[in-house]
Amino acid sequence: MASSSDEPLPKFHERVGSLVQLSNENRTAQRNHPAQEFNNGVAISRDPLKEDQLFEVKIDKKVNSWSGSIEIGVTTCDPNNLNFPISATGFREGTWVMSGSSILKDGHSITEEYGADLDQLSEGDTVGVMVNWKRELRFFVNGVDQGIAASDINSKVYAVVDMYGKCAQVSIIRPGSVHRTDNNITSNDVASQIANEFLTQLSNQIVNDLTRSADILSTSNTSNAEASPSNDMLTFHQKCGSLIKLTNEMRTAERKRPLDEFNNGVVMTNRPLKNDEMFEIRLDILVDKWSGSIEVGITTHNPGTLDIPATMTNMRSGTIMMSGCGILTNGKGTRREYGQYNLDELAEGDRIGLMRKSNGQLHYYINGQDQGVASNETPQTIWGVVDLYGMAVKVTILDRNDPNYPNNIQNTVTRNNVFRHFPDLYDEEALEVTNIGEDESDRLLFHTSCGSHATVMSGQRTALRPNAMDDFNNGVVLTTRTLKPDELFEVRLDKMIDKWAGSVEIGVTLHCAEELEFPSTMTNIRSGTWMMTGNGVMHNGTTVIDEYGQNLDRLKAGDRVGVRRRADGTLNFYVNGIDQGQAATNVPENVFGVVDLYGQAAQATIIDRYDSLSSPDAESSSMVETEELRFHHVHGQNAVIVNNGRTATRPNATGEFNDAIIMSNRPLKDNELFEIIIEKMVDRWSGSIEAGVTAIKPEDLEFPNTMTDIDYDTWMLSGSAIMQDGTTIRNGYPLDLDLVTVGCRLGMMRCSDGTLHFYYNGRDQGVACSDISSGVFAVIDLYGQCSQVSITSGSGVLPTDNNLLQNSTDLSIISPSDVTHKFSQCCGKNISIKNNGSSACRTRNFNHGLVFSSDPLKRDELFEIRIETLSKVWSGSLHIGLTSSAISDSTPQSLVPTRATELVSKPTWVVLGSEVKKCGSLIKENYTPSLYRLEIGNRVGVKRCADGTMHVYINGEDMGIAASNIPKNVFAVIDLYGSVESISVISNSGGDNPMLASQVSTVSELVEIDKDQDQDTSSDVSFHGNHGKNIILSAGNCTACRTGSYNQAVIVTSCRLKRNKLFQIKVDKLNPCWSSSLVVGVLGFTPDRFNFPVSAIGIKKSCIVVQADSVYSCGVKVKSKYGPNLDQLKIGQTVGLLIDNDFCLHLYIDNMDQGVAARDIPYPCYGIIDLYGQCEQWSRRNELKSPVFIAEDREKADFDEVVKEKSGRINIVEPNLVQNCEHQNVCSRIKLLLGIPDGYFDPSMNICYCDVCHKLRSDEMYHCRGDPPKEFALPSSWCKFSFKLPNKAHTLNVQDKWHSAYYGTRMDLLRRIVDTGDLHVSGSESGSCSILTSSITKYTEKSRPETCGLKPVYLSPTIKYAGCNEFSPKYKLTDPKTKKTYCVRIGLQVWLKPGSYKVGPQSLGFDEQIDPKFKNNELEWSTKERGSIMLQSLLIKIE
Repeated sequence: MASSSDEPLPKFHERVGSLVQLSNENRTAQRNHPAQEFNNGVAISRDPLKEDQLFEVKIDKKVNSWSGSIEIGVTTCDPNNLNFPISATGFREGTWVMSGSSILKDGHSITEEYGADLDQLSEGDTVGVMVNWKRELRFFVNGVDQGIAASDINSKVYAVVDMYGKCAQVSIIRPGSVHRTDNNITSNDVASQIANEFLTQLSNQIVNDLTRSADILSTSNTSNAEASPSNDMLTFHQKCGSLIKLTNEMRTAERKRPLDEFNNGVVMTNRPLKNDEMFEIRLDILVDKWSGSIEVGITTHNPGTLDIPATMTNMRSGTIMMSGCGILTNGKGTRREYGQYNLDELAEGDRIGLMRKSNGQLHYYINGQDQGVASNETPQTIWGVVDLYGMAVKVTILDRNDPNYPNNIQNTVTRNNVFRHFPDLYDEEALEVTNIGEDESDRLLFHTSCGSHATVMSGQRTALRPNAMDDFNNGVVLTTRTLKPDELFEVRLDKMIDKWAGSVEIGVTLHCAEELEFPSTMTNIRSGTWMMTGNGVMHNGTTVIDEYGQNLDRLKAGDRVGVRRRADGTLNFYVNGIDQGQAATNVPENVFGVVDLYGQAAQATIIDRYDSLSSPDAESSSMVETEELRFHHVHGQNAVIVNNGRTATRPNATGEFNDAIIMSNRPLKDNELFEIIIEKMVDRWSGSIEAGVTAIKPEDLEFPNTMTDIDYDTWMLSGSAIMQDGTTIRNGYPLDLDLVTVGCRLGMMRCSDGTLHFYYNGRDQGVACSDISSGVFAVIDLYGQCSQVSITSGSGVLPTDNNLLQNSTDLSIISPSDVTHKFSQCCGKNISIKNNGSSACRTRNFNHGLVFSSDPLKRDELFEIRIETLSKVWSGSLHIGLTSSAISDSTPQSLVPTRATELVSKPTWVVLGSEVKKCGSLIKENYTPSLYRLEIGNRVGVKRCADGTMHVYINGEDMGIAASNIPKNVFAVIDLYGSVESISVISNSGGDNPMLASQVSTVSELVEIDKDQDQDTSSDVSFHGNHGKNIILSAGNCTACRTGSYNQAVIVTSCRLKRNKLFQIKVDKLNPCWSSSLVVGVLGFTPDRFNFPVSAIGIKKSCIVVQADSVYSCGVKVKSKYGPNLDQLKIGQTVGLLIDNDFCLHLYIDNMDQGVAARDIPYPCYGIIDLYGQCEQWSRRNELKSPVFIAEDREKADFDEVVKEKSGRINIVEPNLVQNCEHQNVCSRIKLLLGIPDGYFDPSMNICYCDVCHKLRSDEMYHCRGDPPKEFALPSSWCKFSFKLPNKAHTLNVQDKWHSAYYGTRMDLLRRIVDTGDLHVSGSESGSCSILTSSITKYTEKSRPETCGLKPVYLSPTIKYAGCNEFSPKYKLTDPKTKKTYCVRIGLQVWLKPGSYKVGPQSLGFDEQIDPKFKNNELEWSTKERGSIMLQSLLIKIE
């Protein structure tokens, strides 16, 4: 080998990368603009390397702007005629490069883990490359030989150095010593390492060969086509996304620059997948920066000919992808809830697989577990696809023949699966004893390493918080060992204190006590942790089940709480030995038990299961033998039986709507009533509980999705239809199960005469069907809205005299005793609660007298009080209403405001005097006789009815609808204000008997409403006989004429208006002698006995009308400048009314929707028309034309309805003035490049504000919006793509009440903002001080301050300011159709809550006025309040 001292120092060739500058006689190379550019930094040696010549460079300078660093190697390419690539990995034709710790040949990885990681080197470190006399390639790091990287290297190669990423400057140096590469010089450590690696590889190869041989022998009878050769192994195709780097023989894919880019990471398989072939990948690296994660699927497109898209969800043909927890077909969502996993929540190391079975079905597999059928019809020729999107950075294809493949299938799992299908073959208690283990010395103990406020004692079996009165957290304790399969970890609460809110939390975690950095609460841990907290379940700090089981915050000393991970990976929690049901699935093995002594929980002790081996499971074989009725332990897969077999629930009620059939544990006897009470319902699905009987034994039944799918020996009541063997045999049964509510009791009985009777709240509804065989089982299907029922004490054999049962009005035989309502212990500071919560007294002053019901009111439940004492010293009187604030006995008194009208943090409706107020704002006047006139002994009550309306009762008389659209789970609120000093509760939670008649009538009315909705009544709409005195009807009630004067011509429809049915009239005659004209609207009560005023504006009770261009509610103007002026109507024009699904009133003029006139209208309601002023005659249109509707596409996040009897929401489509605006077309194509799924948008509301469209519409440039009104400018020259508004937007009435503002943003932040709907999430990425800065500290719901960690979000009322370069920088994007490049800006139009922001001056230093309408000192609106911003639309501007 030539001595380094004898040779001149090498130099770089004068031809280098485009950003490289040479100096120091071409021995130093630097990359220009290293903070702005990360590549184009390649330099090559001037001369070929000689044998054993070490080419070594020193890193002079590094920057921290990028990932990646120096890359070095050799190439056969001659620099004199070389077109330099942007990086060394782009070389071909004989190039070997060391990148990171990998070796690449011609851009493809040949060695994944070779030596030291070059990315970790610092300034001053050296890197060298040498080809020795054996033609072996070796690399050196700081003078240390890293071993053989490759062999058979060409004789003529040049050294290559790539100053990539962080590396900004290098210099060639002279090696300090001679580096021989003979074997006898190799150090013992290196030789030992090489030998160990060789032996490991050799053993793995032997195992692989044996495994493959065994597979060949076991499949010797199969066809040769199924025996795939080794060269047919699945790899990734070399054609992939622009940011993908393929290594590990094309089996590993990694997205480059993961902290800067979130897409362009699509990779596909090198060949089509075979039938029943598993394509499986492992998640290797994730980054916690973006929203969304990996997406996996199949496509019919050949990667060799496909133009790889930015994301696969942009493909509109031949593609099926799993994204999040849903399935997308050709970019459109086809299933919202698929499987048991969300791909966005997977962790590093998790496995995702898919398989096209020979029957054409597509299945996904997560960590080896089949997630079921994703698609029934899959094309024959398909390629596997992986989209490294968002958080997903690196994946590797797995080979199931590899002995290191993670195999979690155990005999216990197989055995338990057999037991699940054949439950009679085992005794669960005996199984538990077996699983506990044979060594009693291996008992569960608490680890001595625990939270800072906790300590362990009593032989490590007791944990406590010694200073529990001074601190409430940092009480986390873990077990000393992992839990065994099916082992119950249970603790007893020894000590509780009542100072704090919250209580014990229990769960499992993958973290051990020695390595865990203990958090303040365990719910702060963001990986490998499952906890039950309150009555919900959290996974990695995120709530996954809101209402799971018994509330842990209500446990007392002596209560027990436990957790068990079963062998099949399911997780169950236990309270006092009762299984609360399945909380999670696919929980990995080797989890530790964890208890968080939080809040009230001060001490807990592990219960020794060796002393008490009784199983906590409620399911026991002895139940089958008992005479007492219970639910059978065999049931539908989505149902859970708890409470010793007396309660059945569907835990994931908001995610699943069926597969929850439950049956009685034994056949019913003759005349035996099986009665249940409905305990929980969800307001999500259509349809509800179904009930009936079947002659099929539970053990013999293959449980279907719904019981009405059974076609033999089954009789069911579904809605009001009686079905036998899946076929309707009778409609219109007196009981409609779709109308039942929480608290209702439902029963069924097979009588001795063979007839089937159903019972509702103890009353026989009559014969449903006859000829029922004896020995039938009761069946309940927890379908749709119904999520939980319990067997009542009323079940049992009743007297055989059915007539007596049917006619009796005494319901005490089968109804449990009523429970008197109580006041909550949470009350105003001047209130004293007495008599066990049944009385409340104000002890001093005139205010601070708020009291609440102890529990939320059920549907149609009346909460009534009686006034006991009055004081004439004070003025004013009692206030009463409903609040959605969460009230409990532990709510601090400091949170209770002075008066009921100050309850504004949550929606609250209060009646005071004769007015109705919502959150302190007046919504209705003259509602009721003044409450100021109440006397001692008067009764006042409040009720939330099943139709979502609030009613107030005075001395038993219903005052009518006070407010509409009241949410569920509201509490009664009463303010003992002014003269009223004490009250007492007189109502019962079971419902007052005096109100029974009104409740029955309410149900009857609902039945009538529902029947009306199901009928098409568009043919004839009649008008009520009670109308204004100047009205005459003619032409078969199709024409109305005013006979005299200009008023007293109000007329009302005789039937209620139907939702989504357009009611229209035509103006026939006008008299110009009068002013004003037609008035139209809706009336919220029956007009039977109403004395109409002279005009519709004079109706002060539950009436909304449109007059001229204003909207009036109960005679009070609530909106102005609405629609065209009705006073300017011409003869022949049509006027229409429509009520949509959100109870919003729309006005139509000549079939054109004028938008929402009013929200939260009273429903059911009647149409009202006032032939006022000029309008003297109108006629009803014979053909009621409905507006044009289009069904929304079901996108990635748009799955709110199910198929069964659920119609999709509809959008009213308005005609565009410009049918084919080129500006809008270009912006629409640019929008597709942003990677935002179409499901976020409402295409019917898109508006182009280019000059042409703007002039054609004659838009006013400035508008007012909100309460109080606030001006904003239209986004001139921009194109607007409206988002679909969430349901809460309609509840909050943001379109009328909130202000409109603009927000400029960057393209890389857009997807995350849209995914979360929150501008605050971009805080850590934004670079401008006027947007967001710094990262957000993570808290739990318990510990997060309201605005902790948030920087202000800056918005503006004009896009001219929000669209400046500082907020909305320009990006160059190419139109995919025309290939023309545009400069594009991105912005957002948002709704902004009034009072949540501050108005300030512009901060960009402009001297001239930015917008002529707004002063520069009022252009920046800033807010830190979460929930105060709601996305309205995406704005795009092209230049």
